[in-house]
Amino acid sequence: MLKRPMSLIVFSSIISIGTLVAFNIPFFQYVIENSNESTIGIVWLIASLVIIMFAANFMMTYLTMFCLRILGRILLAILSIINATSLYFILTYNIIIDENVIRNVFNTRYSEASGFFSWSLWVFIFVFGVLPAIYCLIQPVKMDKAKKMGKLCGSSLGVILVFALLNYNQVLFVSQHDTELGALLQPWSYIVNTIRVISISQDKQAEEIKLPDGKITDNDKAVVVLVIGESARKANFQLYGYKRDTNPLLSKVKDLKVYETQSCATYTTAGTKAILEPKESGDLYEILPNYAFRTGVDVSWRTFNWGEPPVHIDEYLTQPELAKIYPNVDARYDGLLFTGLRERIEKSPNNKVLIVLHTTTSHGPQYASKYPKEFEVYKPVAKNVEEGEKNVGMLVNAYDNTIRYTDYLLNGLINTLRSMTDRKTAMIFISDHGESLGEGKMFMHGLPKKLAPKEQYEIPFLVWTSEGYREYRNDLPAVLEQHYIFHSVLNLLSIQSPVYNKDFDIFKPAITSTDK
Repeated sequence: MLKRPMSLIVFSSIISIGTLVAFNIPFFQYVIENSNESTIGIVWLIASLVIIMFAANFMMTYLTMFCLRILGRILLAILSIINATSLYFILTYNIIIDENVIRNVFNTRYSEASGFFSWSLWVFIFVFGVLPAIYCLIQPVKMDKAKKMGKLCGSSLGVILVFALLNYNQVLFVSQHDTELGALLQPWSYIVNTIRVISISQDKQAEEIKLPDGKITDNDKAVVVLVIGESARKANFQLYGYKRDTNPLLSKVKDLKVYETQSCATYTTAGTKAILEPKESGDLYEILPNYAFRTGVDVSWRTFNWGEPPVHIDEYLTQPELAKIYPNVDARYDGLLFTGLRERIEKSPNNKVLIVLHTTTSHGPQYASKYPKEFEVYKPVAKNVEEGEKNVGMLVNAYDNTIRYTDYLLNGLINTLRSMTDRKTAMIFISDHGESLGEGKMFMHGLPKKLAPKEQYEIPFLVWTSEGYREYRNDLPAVLEQHYIFHSVLNLLSIQSPVYNKDFDIFKPAITSTDK
């Protein structure tokens, strides 16, 4: 077959059928499970979708080969490998390839991505991705003339239109499930959503929107340490009623405040943005550290993570940089971020200090690699999520150990701040989003919030302040959101600003808005 040239029609048909059969089974499963049609209606719907998808894939393959020739072969080979990779993650982690997932892919570093690598992944990609890719590259193909190309593409469009009109009664079903259907349809899911992410990213390259000027209203010495957690879910915190002793230290801190909270999204970039911005917005406003720094606060950002909006301050320290500053500290764990904080605060020339610690402690898929071995209280542990699928209990053990490590770090931070009696001090911990640990056969995070289980958006929000710092409000809503951080920190740092909103402050206002 490979030695004999094949017509472009036959080649495109083979690729289209292969894509349809090999990579879209989850799509058809979803349609069958969620359609309210009768058996006959479902059969007709599936048949129509098969025809529409075949025509669309045929036209894409035909045009790619006709217009791009050698480059087209390479592109089809790449799509084959991406199809296989996408299918693996859909089947293994029960995710959907929507805009959020694509955004996470763009914001994931190799060190985190490598946690997903396994022999089953490589075998899957080889069988379903590499072998078809080789076929795309070496199969001889006879090209058609432009006139024939026009007729075939026109016919494909006509078929798509006809069967779409014949299924006009499915408009409600499609509109109700558009996110899931679009995210399971290969290869269109990642192609369309990649284009969306790139276009949105380009639109946001413009300079962030500056907030109106604020001013510091007193000379009191005050320190706020904001700890942004990673994938920490409320459900596994003893402080929120979890049966396990995952907060043995913090549970004994009597002056610790615990709030019911939901994240604005289920992935890091959006969750972190929500923590640092004054209100929910599709625009990029000046975030908290930038605004505080511009107002005259000494701001330091220490990170083991990524995905935050652009930070414009003088001191932004990554894990490698901190490792050089503290060579005697194990640089593999988040404890590095908490090292030397007392010295850093005491040497500050400013009365107002804000330190942001962006952790990675509970990020999958390798939870067991996120804490020192002395914190492995719950055993045995799964090395990664893929192994944990076979034994969810072992996965939960590893995850719970990350929460115990978080407990240790936060308690140590509170003790450090409590001992600094020459200034007012505060610690705030809030997670960017939650995490699924096998509930409903879902793992990790990233589902659109309207589809996500509560484990992916119910998050911990913990606050400690030194005695007499600020009086807490007792009229807060039952469930808070991440935007409370921005306004509460303005209050703690005595920053008067037109953007300050007392309704989103967990403390009784000690400052006022400058808005007239």
